Amino acid sequence: MTKTSAAKPAALSAKPETRTKSQLVIDLLSREDGATLEEMSKVAGWLPHSTRSFMTGLKKKGHVIKSDKIDGVRRYRIVSSGGA
Repeated sequence: MTKTSAAKPAALSAKPETRTKSQLVIDLLSREDGATLEEMSKVAGWLPHSTRSFMTGLKKKGHVIKSDKIDGVRRYRIVSSGGA
């Protein structure tokens, strides 16, 4: 007896795109109005000090992060990206 394998339909074999926590935070920082520390911490599930540390790592990789205080709330955004 010979077994034949049926080809999987494309919809079943393709993996859904998964975005990492890092990419989610970068996406928030890339928005025109940027993001607050609270927004970034919430989406990534990180504590505020971990979120700040992540932003420091982005700066070391060449990203330029600008912060502005708008209505008493600090907002961060990426104004230029490092070469990577």
